[in-house]
Amino acid sequence: MRILVTGAAGFIGAALVERLLARGDEVAGLDNHNDYYDPALKEARLARFHDHPAYRHQRSDLADAGRLDALFADFRPQRVVNLAAQAGVRYSLQNPAAYISSNLVGFGNVLEACRHHEVEHLVYASSSSVYGANRSMPFSVDDPVDHPLSLYAATKKSNELMAHSYSHLYALPTTGLRFFTVYGPWGRPDMAPMLFADRISRGQPLDVFNYGHHRRDFTYIDDIVEGIIRTLDRPPAADPDYDPMQPHPGRSNAPYRVYNIGNDQPVPLLQFIELMEQGLGRVVEKRLLPMQPGDVPDTWADVTALREDVGYAPSTSIEAGVSAFVDWYRRYHGLDTAS
Repeated sequence: MRILVTGAAGFIGAALVERLLARGDEVAGLDNHNDYYDPALKEARLARFHDHPAYRHQRSDLADAGRLDALFADFRPQRVVNLAAQAGVRYSLQNPAAYISSNLVGFGNVLEACRHHEVEHLVYASSSSVYGANRSMPFSVDDPVDHPLSLYAATKKSNELMAHSYSHLYALPTTGLRFFTVYGPWGRPDMAPMLFADRISRGQPLDVFNYGHHRRDFTYIDDIVEGIIRTLDRPPAADPDYDPMQPHPGRSNAPYRVYNIGNDQPVPLLQFIELMEQGLGRVVEKRLLPMQPGDVPDTWADVTALREDVGYAPSTSIEAGVSAFVDWYRRYHGLDTAS
């Protein structure tokens, strides 16, 4: 198939593009290569497949509707995976305008382009952050998500609502995936795994929030990519059992679905740190601090719906995933095995 992946130089986007190319798809990637974190990492990810004969790349922003529409008109994608977004819960407290531009205006442009160019299926990134103030575990797509704790979370919930309107009005099949703490090789430098690895490798203290009581549904990148591809290959149809008198938050009488995509096995944050310390050969001081604004104590994905509908089955244990991440981190940063 011809597949357009936005955010193609990002952590998940680059891993997805590699898998799509390996199975024989023709892929167009779009990324604005912004400096939210070191662009050199994005360039290094892109270098893994940039010269593949079935790949083409465009450096532009989703907010540039004209260039986005031109790419759709020229490439004529059959399916689209929208992973481009301004990421980060904490950064949304500092620069809210970036989230409005990318996550709302940009996503609106993607929906319009999909509508006008007859795309067969749009898969887009949502986030576990939409669960916000919810405390019932595990988080389920059956639950209402009306209490976001950050603007980032609010924009992701907005994406789900925007997608539903296009599925209803224009019969555009859309699927939202609520990602749960993705980690692994080539990960984002602003996320906890990379921040922890940086400080542990230098022997520096770690700031651990919520006094170390966080639990996170850490999900290895290969499991995430497998779930995206399985979802992409199965466009949703209208749910014949949908009851408007008892509406279900995750499905519809339009071709629309929302799923959790996680490991379904929350891990104490201190255990995750201990595994990284073992891999990097250092034990460091943990500075236990209060909860940060916009953060949530725990995350846990109920992936029953994704398992039933597409056969999603995450298989990477936390021990194997952290080991693979640490091995990559050592190679990427040129660390010897004794450091």
